[in-house]
Amino acid sequence: MMELKTDASIDAMHAAGRVVGRALTAVQEAARVGVTLSELDEVAREVLREAGASSPFLGYRPAFAPVPFPAVICTSVNDAIVHGIPTGRQLRDGDLLSVDCGAELDGWVGDSAISFVVGRPRPADLRLIDTAERALAAGIEAAVAGNRIGDIAHAVGRVCRSAGYGIMGGFGGHGVGRRMHEEPEVPNEGRPGRGIPLRPGMVIAIEPMLIASGSDAYCTASDGWTLRTIDGSRAAHVEHTVAITEQGPRILTARARA
Repeated sequence: MMELKTDASIDAMHAAGRVVGRALTAVQEAARVGVTLSELDEVAREVLREAGASSPFLGYRPAFAPVPFPAVICTSVNDAIVHGIPTGRQLRDGDLLSVDCGAELDGWVGDSAISFVVGRPRPADLRLIDTAERALAAGIEAAVAGNRIGDIAHAVGRVCRSAGYGIMGGFGGHGVGRRMHEEPEVPNEGRPGRGIPLRPGMVIAIEPMLIASGSDAYCTASDGWTLRTIDGSRAAHVEHTVAITEQGPRILTARARA
């Protein structure tokens, strides 16, 4: 069942979202050549600890997962699209890194993701990330009361497809609240005017997942969590938690630029 949040609840979710924003900013600042993914996870853990927040990622185990998730961030490198597990792998010059992070504070959850390049970037990676950010912005712009979920999906998909990129099949955004994943589903492609109406009090995560080659296909890595492109092409993943309000969309996970 979809829960409509009160203004006070949305303010509480904004507090959780600010913690997520600080964690992602800290991780991006710490991401340098030679730093390990597990060290970045520890950076995020420290931000959560200092804020008195917990991680909705740590120990999370959906039906598809062979083991509970062992970290507080997902670190997806190069051809990894989402759900990458932080390991002792050292970052290399030119790596495209997507980081997904959540925080639970006072019973409310925030969820957000960023993509960036470590060291010297390839122009193609910068175009991919820029398109993902533009798709996210288009989805947020469509997240207004009176529109429908399909309007968000169409806005995201139109930006991705017009740039020639693939969209990861079967995954997208979702409702956020007391739990990290709630109703409704928010696809990254769809038809305008379709789906459930957007109402004030709805809080959703909008999260484009782009594949550089134009393919939508992915596979599951041997760890049972990481989802990779089939053809080895690079991917980008960005996300914000957004509240539908009478005044328009309210981003709950905004962050300072690193």
